[in-house]
Amino acid sequence: MKRIMTIQDISCIGKCSLTVALPIISSFGIETAIVPTAVLSTHTQFQGFTFRDLTEDLDPIREHWKKEGFRFSAIYTGYLGSERQISIVKNYLKDFKTPETVAIIDPVMADNGKLYAGFDEHFPEKMASLCGEADIILPNLSEAALMLGVPYPGEDAAPEVTKKLLKGLAKLGAKLVVITGVTLSDGTFGFLGLNVETGEFFEYGNPKVPFKSHGTGDIFASTFTGAIAKGIPTFDALKLAADYVTACIKNTYEDPNRVNYAVNFELELPYLMKRIERLSTK
Repeated sequence: MKRIMTIQDISCIGKCSLTVALPIISSFGIETAIVPTAVLSTHTQFQGFTFRDLTEDLDPIREHWKKEGFRFSAIYTGYLGSERQISIVKNYLKDFKTPETVAIIDPVMADNGKLYAGFDEHFPEKMASLCGEADIILPNLSEAALMLGVPYPGEDAAPEVTKKLLKGLAKLGAKLVVITGVTLSDGTFGFLGLNVETGEFFEYGNPKVPFKSHGTGDIFASTFTGAIAKGIPTFDALKLAADYVTACIKNTYEDPNRVNYAVNFELELPYLMKRIERLSTK
């Protein structure tokens, strides 16, 4: 069985980070090895959330896994709570990344042009340095702008503006750069990416659903990572992630009992598994 390492927090309520990565990646029939960076009572949309820093546990976990000789098909990082954790994650990449291991960085730190609570103005620069060691990076528009030190262009940024951000991010060192949560020229909502090695841009979108929620980026990154480890071609993996996120948002929008801080990703897992089966038999 293939194994993915994912390094990010546990938000006990909020449907994000490890509480979505574990079930989504498991849906691909892939073992999920978790490295929890912190335990939060809720995600950061809520006021007064508790935060238990697990930084001191990260190096002992790494040393034990190294001693046991564990191997991973992919290493996927999400929310990292401090600059020190970024430095430790670099050591995880150094110890466990092989030529066969795909390193996927989701630089979770901002939305709507603003950093999440607890991050200072120096954090984006440190995150950019981590992205330089990845094969694939998956920022949103806010994170892309912050890592490049340019003004946030807004969710409805023109595709040419997004392409300029992609070119800037390409200089960090990843082979594939994808900005999520963008409005495309035809009015659809999805992703715009750049294959750094070929210089080719690519995009994909779905009709926009008038509902926005925390955690959709984590759902996208987890789905994409599982698909890549499963051997699904990169663009198909990206489309699957975008389609699944859209299905989750649509399900939530149509639910009269929905909450405003998360999407109903659980109810769309059967849809995801059917898509995985079809893509795996192509």
